[in-house]
Amino acid sequence: MSVKIAQIAELAGVSVPTVSRVLNGRPGVSDATRARVQGLINEYGYRKSSDGKQKFIELIFRELESMWVGEIIRGVEEVARSNRAGVVVSKFGLHDTDASVDDTVGRRPLCVLSVFQLPEAERERLKEKGIPYVVFDPVDDVPDGVPYVGATNFKGGQSATRHVISLGHRRIAMIGGPDHAFCLARAAGYRSALEAAGLPVDPDLTVRAQLTREEGWGAARTLLGRTDRPTAIVTANDMQALGVYLAAREAGLRVPHDLSVVGFDDMPVAVWADPPLTTVHQPLSEMAAAATELALALGRRERVPQLGLEIATELVVRQSTAPPAP
Repeated sequence: MSVKIAQIAELAGVSVPTVSRVLNGRPGVSDATRARVQGLINEYGYRKSSDGKQKFIELIFRELESMWVGEIIRGVEEVARSNRAGVVVSKFGLHDTDASVDDTVGRRPLCVLSVFQLPEAERERLKEKGIPYVVFDPVDDVPDGVPYVGATNFKGGQSATRHVISLGHRRIAMIGGPDHAFCLARAAGYRSALEAAGLPVDPDLTVRAQLTREEGWGAARTLLGRTDRPTAIVTANDMQALGVYLAAREAGLRVPHDLSVVGFDDMPVAVWADPPLTTVHQPLSEMAAAATELALALGRRERVPQLGLEIATELVVRQSTAPPAP
């Protein structure tokens, strides 16, 4: 039967990248660990093509510490399993110890999914060897002709803002992010919702910050320190929103009684926040599955309706939003 990389990792008591190193025959794994992992791979097996060579999809990350890694792998493996293929996880970086596109070309995967923007030289190398690739959830604008799958960031920012408007809020702030395409789209959705409701876009209520809890805290302190402070704050991601929680408590404000807060991404921590965070859900598993299907279709030289796909986001209402206090 086909086995998931994550399942092998769990059974062996190691990380997903360690299993990937064993599968790729790469160094950095002790003999005992390699033997244990290889034994489990042999026990559960991978489906192989008729020529005896294993079919696999390569999933490459810039870093593997993100809490989203498991969600993305899950979506890729679902499609890989239905196509009787395995999944190899690699890390591309800026150091000699990281994998490179030459390593990928040498392995001859069915296709490549990149969870970061591939440089032009690496894209051309894959293209030369006839290996299709798709960029997953691109941070910046994707060049024409580069296949990608992302999320409806503009609609997400719009729905988050519309939600607090519908509750009666009129002084609504936005903590935006860096000049990445997805952050700019979320901020544009915020402005669009305000304008559609006939509300002014007040520059005093828009602050830019990095996508961290600490930066969200600092931006919120600035906003909440104003004489005419906002009654609701929409953020570019959930970590910023958690920083808003901290700044609100320091200012003696209660969420959502005195301040409504909306995040973006629907990270696992959003459910455990106090109160649970209203946020925009980004369907990472579904996006990863769609990216894999697109890459495989390109590998089969099928005609695809479009090279760029955006999977719909969804507002998840929890307990961090409420009508403004009288």
